[in-house]
Amino acid sequence: MNALVAASPSVGMKTAVVGSDILQLVTFNLGNEEYAVDILKVQEINRMKEITRVPNSPGYVEGVINLRGKVIPVVSLRTRFGLMEKESDEQSRIMIMDIQGITMGLVVDSVSEVLRIPMSTVEPTPPMASNISTEFIKGIAKLEERLIILLDMDRLLGKSDETAMIEATTRAIEG
Repeated sequence: MNALVAASPSVGMKTAVVGSDILQLVTFNLGNEEYAVDILKVQEINRMKEITRVPNSPGYVEGVINLRGKVIPVVSLRTRFGLMEKESDEQSRIMIMDIQGITMGLVVDSVSEVLRIPMSTVEPTPPMASNISTEFIKGIAKLEERLIILLDMDRLLGKSDETAMIEATTRAIEG
């Protein structure tokens, strides 16, 4: 976790409750909505860097980046979730994650904080909870005056998406 915080100094740390039924999450924003993913899925958080486009990739694949000698596919979560595109700015981040055994970057508008919350604050996904398909949502965390959408990152990619990621990376490596 130190690498996570060191990689993104803008990420704060808050502790809700200490106990065995605690979720540790990284929260981030897309537009006006706040999302969270399991901290164990997040390898690091980086500022935006140059993304190399890969021909014939799905529309939500921004391209690839070179991260310490490894070619990493990068996905725009805005595009993947069907949200309006937005130019990246100084708050934009690339979250490097392991999703179904594939290391990839996810472009988000901003990263908020590392958060520890009790599982009891999470409710099942109500129908039409957000602009994104409910298949990606694990639940909704209710915290004081905030609602945080918990994402199931393993459901972000289907088999065809997984194949597209591997092909995009292969095309980028082979030049």
